[in-house]
Amino acid sequence: MTLVQNQAASMSKDTHDAIVDQLRACHTTDEILEFEKWFNNTVNIGPLYSVICDLLRNRSISRVTASKWFETLLRNRDEKINNL
Repeated sequence: MTLVQNQAASMSKDTHDAIVDQLRACHTTDEILEFEKWFNNTVNIGPLYSVICDLLRNRSISRVTASKWFETLLRNRDEKINNL
C-alpha cells in the first residue's frame, strides 16, 4: 500500500488531471479497456486500478465514477479468467 501512495505522490497535478480527463472521455467499455491497455503498457506509475484508487482516496473523482471504471476493469478480468 505504501508503494502505491509513493507512486501517486510522484505524479504531477497535470498528469493527475490528464488521466482523469482521458478516463472521463471514455464512454464505452471498449474505450475504457483500450485506455487501460495503453496506460499499463505506456505509463510507468503503476497499473491503472492503483491510480484510480489514488484518485478516489484523494477525492479527485467521485465514488460513482470510480465504481464505473472499477466495474469495467473487474468484469473484463473475470471474463478473461472464465475463458481460461
